[in-house]
Amino acid sequence: MPDRTTLTETETAFVQRQRVARLATADADGNPHVIPVCYAFDGTRFYTPLDVKPKNVAVSKLRRVRNITVRPQVALVIDQYDDDWSRLGYVLVHGHANLLPPEDEVHSQALVLLRERYVQYRTMALEEYPVIAITPARIVSWGPALAG
Repeated sequence: MPDRTTLTETETAFVQRQRVARLATADADGNPHVIPVCYAFDGTRFYTPLDVKPKNVAVSKLRRVRNITVRPQVALVIDQYDDDWSRLGYVLVHGHANLLPPEDEVHSQALVLLRERYVQYRTMALEEYPVIAITPARIVSWGPALAG
């Protein structure tokens, strides 16, 4: 069976209900790095901003940015945990990430989606920073929360 690259309607609804995902990247040697991220989904690609929260390094020096530059294969997991295990579920996206520069037309479209989802982004100068775009190469999902 070929890899699925698009989400089902159920998976899309699940993804839109969740508020946080975990982004996994790896450096040139394959060392993993996983962080929580905010995201938006346009039905085709996922977007996560490089925002203006205090950072210890310049945006270009962030580990996830350096990793994507040398190894664009990433994983994004969007999950739901509940002590009632009949409500568990996740969508795992294996994909290709790229950095959209501020002048990219899709960059501004991604910011619209991100600002619709997260009120905090409405006052941040996200136009100054790249946005990570993730194009799915393989979709896997599991759990009772995704049962139709």
